[in-house]
Order: sequence, then structure tokens, then C-alpha cells
Amino acid sequence: MTPKHDTQAQTPLTADYTRAGFFGELDLPRRPALLVIDLVNAYLDPESPLYAGVEDIVDRVAELAEATRSAGLPVVFTYVGYRSDGRDGGLFYRKVPALELFAEGADPHYGSPPEPLRPRPEDITLTKQYPSAFFGTTLASTLQALGVDGAMVTGTSTSGCVRATALDALCHGLSPVVVTDAVGDRDPGPHQANLFDLGAKYAELLTTRQSITWLKDLR
Repeated sequence: MTPKHDTQAQTPLTADYTRAGFFGELDLPRRPALLVIDLVNAYLDPESPLYAGVEDIVDRVAELAEATRSAGLPVVFTYVGYRSDGRDGGLFYRKVPALELFAEGADPHYGSPPEPLRPRPEDITLTKQYPSAFFGTTLASTLQALGVDGAMVTGTSTSGCVRATALDALCHGLSPVVVTDAVGDRDPGPHQANLFDLGAKYAELLTTRQSITWLKDLR
């Protein structure tokens, strides 16, 4: 049986949004892909300028990847990469100077995933230059060719590339599911605020446990 959605606590804010017509419910997809967004050492290594302290999500994402493969569904890992001068990053690269960690010639350690999240031969990998995994990449056409109808979004960061990817999934007609304890951000404020907004407007929210139960039902 499909698990219930991870509903928001009934706070005055939630009640206000609900009265205004938010927090509708999307059907969970029948053939979702797991998207692991930019979960690399730049966000996990305390020596990195981009360190976000999100080590606790690595094992949960790895568990989700294994459950997705076991269900016969695709796993997609995204990475960030730029020319040495960053010109292919456009305004985003200028706005976030820390992205130079992912430019050619920088320490490759920061752009690499931790051991539990090394892609398998059957997985899909792609390199992106902008927040959304869909923008300027082949992701939408690849998922369409694979018969995918939705995206489980995990990785970093909740307020940045996770949010942008979930929004673009919705805009491409792919039902987005954000796994609340398998995404992370450098500060709990933006993390929680963006989960609230995603749940109100753009995506369904599930925990890792709920997602794994759902994936088992899809086998």
C-alpha cells in the first residue's frame, strides 16, 4: 500500500496556506527515478568552503538508491562542473564565487561523491552548470525515454539545487517527491522554509522510510 504523504504540522501558517488554496495533493508516480543532486565532498568535508554539515543524509540516500535499483527504476547522479574560467556558468557562477571549487583545475576531491554514493554501471550520471538538473541538460528527454513519470529528489541543497530541480520536474510534467530527511542545507532555517514551500506548492513530501515502503510496493 502506498504510504500517506508526509503532511505539514497544522500550524497557523499551514492553516493560512491551506485556506488560500495551497497544499493540494499529487498522485505519487508509478515509475519514479531517484535524483541524487550534487551530493559530493564539497558539502561533506569540513575543510571545504561549501561544507554544509549534511553527512547524516549520505547513508539514507545510499539506501534509497539501493531500493530504487531493486525496484528496477533508474538512479541519476548529478554533478557540477565548469571550464577553468567559469564562463559556461554564466551569471550563476558570478553570483556564487564558491562554485570555483567545481572548475577545471580545482581539487577533484570536492566534486567527487563519497564512497557510499559511487554510481553503479547501470546508473545515469550528468554534469550541470546551473541549479536545476533539468536546465541545459538531457535529463528530461532521458527520463521520458525511460518511461519515467516522476522524480524522487534527494541531495543538496534544499534551498538551491534541490528546490530548483523539484520545480523543474513539476514543470516537465514529472510528479516530484522530495525526501525530507535525504536532502540537506547549510542552515536549518532555509532547509525548513523551503521544505514547507515545496510541500505547499510544488511537490509531495515523504521520509526515507515512507519512500522505501512505497518503492517496495512498485516492484
